[in-house]
Amino acid sequence: MLCYDYAIVRVVPRVERGEFVNAGVLLSTRDGVYLGALFALDEARLRALDPQVDIELVQRQLGAVERIVAGEANAGEIARLPLRARFHWLTAQRSALIQTSPVHGGRCNEPRLALEHLLQRMVLPPIPTRGCLPA
Repeated sequence: MLCYDYAIVRVVPRVERGEFVNAGVLLSTRDGVYLGALFALDEARLRALDPQVDIELVQRQLGAVERIVAGEANAGEIARLPLRARFHWLTAQRSALIQTSPVHGGRCNEPRLALEHLLQRMVLPPIPTRGCLPA
């Protein structure tokens, strides 16, 4: 069983209002072997908070986070840090368009599956369920 930390990636279109839309998840195993990110930006929900939001800017900034997580050479100095250091840098508190939730912990056998589960639970819209009808 692996211990991990995760944070929800939030888009805050108008920082002064403090409203946000969950757009992704970062997950890092505490042993520093895994760092992953998944994103699902709901543009309609974001526009509901700010009809003037620059969606292209948001997508570029989320893309920068993905490149840092992946350790891509064109992602700058932060992308060259060890995995845990990248996670801590990405989850540092900031007042910006892209922010993260507080860091939470968990345990899993497969980090990628935990990341997918967290995206489904914390970012994607809930799946509607049908109520039970009496027999």
